[in-house]
Amino acid sequence: MAASAALPGLFFCFSAMILLILVSVSSPTLNSISFLNANQYAFGVFGYTGSQVHVGYYFPLPGDINTTTLHNLTSVLILYPIAAGLSGLAFLFGVCGAGYHRAGTVFMNRLRSNGINANWGNANWLALGALVALLIGSCTAACGVFGHYRDKRSTRRR
Repeated sequence: MAASAALPGLFFCFSAMILLILVSVSSPTLNSISFLNANQYAFGVFGYTGSQVHVGYYFPLPGDINTTTLHNLTSVLILYPIAAGLSGLAFLFGVCGAGYHRAGTVFMNRLRSNGINANWGNANWLALGALVALLIGSCTAACGVFGHYRDKRSTRRR
């Protein structure tokens, strides 16, 4: 019998997994999903429009924006696919149980001061949705632990 109290947590973990997978296949794999759109480039987890797929990249934009710190920050984007995998594991464990900041704004202002048109991409909202789904999924799964799992059998005295 399925543990119905665990189903909301299972749903939210699945939703977070799907959203994080979409974020992970952002530019250059899927240019319609990006973290940052600047000039003709869309920047994603593994590169930007027209680049090879790799972890960590330098921005192909004019100005003095390419620093070691920004390169290292683009390397940290590898955490999105890792989070997708972990939420996938949470979903699989849930199936088994059920069957039973501001830094981005400062960076964009620096781009704009160099004459580069930059704005937020939609991957930020997908990642935020995944975070909210994981938080709700964690809360509902924690509440589901306290559910009533005994079979409803009539107890008769003989």
